[in-house]
Amino acid sequence: MTRIDAKFAALKAEGKKAFVAYVMAGDPDYETSLEVVKGLPGAGVDVIELGLPFTDPMADGPTIQAAGQRALDGGMTLDKTLELARSFRETDDTTPIVLMGYYNPIYNCGVDAFLDKAKAAGIDGLIVVDLPPEEDEELCIPAQKAGLNFIRLATPTTDDVRLPRVMQNTSGFVYYVSITGITGAGEANAEDVAPDVARIKAATDLPVIVGFGINTPEKSRAIAGVADGAVVGSAIVSKIGAGKPVAEVLDFVRGLAEGAHSA
Repeated sequence: MTRIDAKFAALKAEGKKAFVAYVMAGDPDYETSLEVVKGLPGAGVDVIELGLPFTDPMADGPTIQAAGQRALDGGMTLDKTLELARSFRETDDTTPIVLMGYYNPIYNCGVDAFLDKAKAAGIDGLIVVDLPPEEDEELCIPAQKAGLNFIRLATPTTDDVRLPRVMQNTSGFVYYVSITGITGAGEANAEDVAPDVARIKAATDLPVIVGFGINTPEKSRAIAGVADGAVVGSAIVSKIGAGKPVAEVLDFVRGLAEGAHSA
């Protein structure tokens, strides 16, 4: 059982919805980023999604694109991202970390070398946006053999024909993208999301967590109310990008987490 599996089992036992927070590793700089990440569990975050900076983030809108560019400009790399995770693990051995990004940096590192490094750094799961199920042998299967969850995205365009293929080899949880488009491009609506969440839950026993378009505690509560939890990324990253103090960023995260947990 991975930390992700253990976390969702504990939340289920408590009758509690999950709150997942996304931040870009190295944004705006390594030290500030590490301070934010270390503060997330205390702000109520159940699972941390740690963004891996990349030059061509096709699924991300301007906010997360800018965060990735700030991190890259500051010298952030795959190895430094894993170093940040290792530093986090020095004081927290229970909060799950999901590394979210694109395949190119992993491919350049080499799959076997990457998986060894990721496991050693305390990474629990992967979301690799540009690797579809047809490429499972490339990274998904090796990752699961190495003990990492491989988390897949489902979207409003994932129809009943496609859904079983998307669920194949998925583990940890399913990330449902609430809107058609890039991150930060619109607002999630619980009434629109609910039928698709129910459809996905009929196809898997995994928790279904909804992300994209969630930016307030009220929205977090509403979305978590129709799913197993909520993910917030762009709204948090925008606070960091605006240069808000870490304490203020974490206070904002705390409100979002309380929203999801109260669902």
